[in-house]
Amino acid sequence: MRAQASGEGPARIVRVWDLPVRLFHWTLVPLLLAMWWTGEEGELETHVRIGTVVLGLLVFRILWGLVGSETARFASFLKGPGAIRAYLAGSRPHHLGHNPLGGWSVAAILLVLLAQTVLGLFAQDIDGMFSGPLNHLVSYETGELARTWHHRLFNLVLALGALHILAITWYLLGRSEDLLLPMITGRKAVPEAVREPARASPLALVVAVALAVALAWWVGAGAPLPELSGA
Repeated sequence: MRAQASGEGPARIVRVWDLPVRLFHWTLVPLLLAMWWTGEEGELETHVRIGTVVLGLLVFRILWGLVGSETARFASFLKGPGAIRAYLAGSRPHHLGHNPLGGWSVAAILLVLLAQTVLGLFAQDIDGMFSGPLNHLVSYETGELARTWHHRLFNLVLALGALHILAITWYLLGRSEDLLLPMITGRKAVPEAVREPARASPLALVVAVALAVALAWWVGAGAPLPELSGA
């Protein structure tokens, strides 16, 4: 007996989400919780270290959105107003990855998290005794401003996270579509006529990981520049 794809008839199981996307997703969740806890407890050194790791993850995800597997690429799920209107009107062709609304919600989460992380790199604590690794590049006033917005933007992070969870719950209970399990297993039942998404090359993965790690390490070290010796 064949599987059923959300009431759409006979289906087959295909790999929808690659391992890098799933590892990014499930690594980011506990790291964000750890960021919150260390920030609340004043463990600022650990907070900054975790933030640097989060920066590396976000940079990797952005790169993977350009050169990764088909469903990971921004071009596959960031659709224009026409596609969004059609989706809201009930015209819902099968989407291998994110639907038009889900795609833009993912982009919003990534952008807000990136902004939150970058602000933290330049911020200083309220006493001015501890600061992010790039704080030395800006003035005291700019560091204070970065700290203020770093705290304020966290409320938006919480709101987007709550909306993300609510959307997953609504799709499960309201449309009988499980979005969580495919992000765990990577596999999903799709209609027979839907092709399996293209995968990225291993070389693209190696390059994306190397660039993300290198940038995170460089930023964590304070973004040092090589000294030019005089003639």
